[in-house]
Amino acid sequence: MNSSERRLKLMLLLQQPGKRLTVDELAERFDVSRRTIFRDFNALQEINVPVTWDRFSGYGLIEGYKIPPLMFTPKELATIMVGLNFVKSQVDQGLVEDAKGVEVKIKNVLPDDLKKFMNSLEGRTIVDPFLKFGGKKKKGGSWYLINSAIAQQKRMQFEYTTKLGETGVRKIDPYILVFYQDHWNVIGKSHLRGEIRNFILENVNEVLILEESYELKKELDVEGLIFRSDESSHSIILVVEKSEMARLEANLPAKIIKKSDVNSEKIKVEFKFDNLAFINEWLLQFGNKVNVQEPKELVEKRKALLLQMLED
Repeated sequence: MNSSERRLKLMLLLQQPGKRLTVDELAERFDVSRRTIFRDFNALQEINVPVTWDRFSGYGLIEGYKIPPLMFTPKELATIMVGLNFVKSQVDQGLVEDAKGVEVKIKNVLPDDLKKFMNSLEGRTIVDPFLKFGGKKKKGGSWYLINSAIAQQKRMQFEYTTKLGETGVRKIDPYILVFYQDHWNVIGKSHLRGEIRNFILENVNEVLILEESYELKKELDVEGLIFRSDESSHSIILVVEKSEMARLEANLPAKIIKKSDVNSEKIKVEFKFDNLAFINEWLLQFGNKVNVQEPKELVEKRKALLLQMLED
């Protein structure tokens, strides 16, 4: 970390309401000497940053002083660009337009050198090109309304179209938004069945935030919501070539329960999943690098699908 970046972070630390830190605490946090911290304070005072000191609690900034909110280092700006480009690669047209709006606002308040740096990155930092260039943008989902309902813990109602093409009204307690591979989902408690359900945003329309609030009986288990299993879930056992293991773990839409070596080249993995038809098609991307051992129903589905592909 260079001195400019450290001094910016130092200002942000001291700006926190009621936050005061000693020189020793700051030196430890930034892994520098006490003398370096004192030099930083002198540099801040030279640019009229009102650093204050209390003999009992340490250093802070004078109450009411605000640092301009958009003071980025080039590395931080590059990180923002990665995030914005990820959002701009989405199939949801609303998310794409919102990301472009954020990008324009940031550019309008940046100093010339950082604006030039941001412009040089634009179009050259590509996140998920298959999403960005390969698919038609879609409308639907009202992700911001859903996000607002989650933040306020308000129930919501919307029109939902299932994979079978059936449309109906759903009322849910929305818990989290989650991105799976190529689409966004809202997970929450459905009032139709009284169960935790997953709804694909592009199939959601006519979103309405209700005046009804909901309470969480305990802290949300986000991992449990994403990788949940129930009595309808099947225990799936695969033998995977080690060369493919990292890719499988990174993209598997389930949590691996057990993993053990078969030999020096293969690993046995076990997880639970409720939709055998989906996981059967998903596993095709690994070809013969993955062998299905259990359940037998999935083995038969795999054979039937391969035969159908050959016949077609």
